[in-house]
Amino acid sequence: MRVEYQVIIAFVLDSVLGDPRWFPHPVRYIGRVALVLEKSTRKIIGNARFAGIMTAIIIIAGSAGLTSFLIFAAGQIHPLASDILGILIIYTTIAARDLNEHAKRVFRALQSGELSEARKALSMMVGRDTEMLDEPELVRGAVESVAENLVDGVTAPLLFAILGGPAGAIAYKAINTLDSTFGYRTPRYLMFGWASARIDDLANWFPARLTTPCIVMASAIMGKDAAGAARIARRDGSKHDSPNSGISEAAFAGALGIRLGGLNYYGGNAHQGQFIGDNRIPLKACHINEANKLMYLSTILFALTGICVRIVISLI
Repeated sequence: MRVEYQVIIAFVLDSVLGDPRWFPHPVRYIGRVALVLEKSTRKIIGNARFAGIMTAIIIIAGSAGLTSFLIFAAGQIHPLASDILGILIIYTTIAARDLNEHAKRVFRALQSGELSEARKALSMMVGRDTEMLDEPELVRGAVESVAENLVDGVTAPLLFAILGGPAGAIAYKAINTLDSTFGYRTPRYLMFGWASARIDDLANWFPARLTTPCIVMASAIMGKDAAGAARIARRDGSKHDSPNSGISEAAFAGALGIRLGGLNYYGGNAHQGQFIGDNRIPLKACHINEANKLMYLSTILFALTGICVRIVISLI
């Protein structure tokens, strides 16, 4: 089966099934192996930065290599087994339905007037303190999470799957998992996690910039401010701490006519971020649903564009 069909089926599976906790997701095992490997590389290699580089190389190459071997082994049993395994592997790397459901929990709680439940639901999406947030700030957090995670949770794994099949998708998720595990500016990981953070930034650079035109097109289809999405993405995309997440967040802010960014608290410590977007429309719960729709439509446009380009190239 062609990779294009595997990607389409995998995306449909994610849209229908989401992220069942009982399903064996490779990312969990990659994270565990990375933590075990950290101890060994730190012990063998005295320099923390070089130990981190070696850990990243082993995890990324090992994840892609093992995936390729499993796909090959399944194909020796039956071609259909290889196709099914490939679809399931790609499916585990996509998180559109999960992202949508997390944001919906915040929306439903706000609709019911249950701020405490909304704060609890948002805490499952973001790292900031949520205990004292009012409704506009809860909405901001949910919309920001959907916009930021559109790339690393949805379009980037789709792109790597389109380009490299199941092994490409897993290689990307390994990169993403390494950043989530080691990419912190703490005394323990400042040097060791340097490679993981830099590789993640590099892996997301193209997906983030390829996703933005899809957000603009999706905005136009939805009747939102497509021109604003493009303008704010250019103007404010670099204001985020991440070189990639700010672009999609800015495009969402422009499309919806809202302002994101600003003051957040982490462990009780204040962090003043730059504002992204113009405060044309007050933040309301409905913006969460609009962000979800924009995320899904942008994803569909992204996937269709990538698949069409791959088919055209294969015909040349």
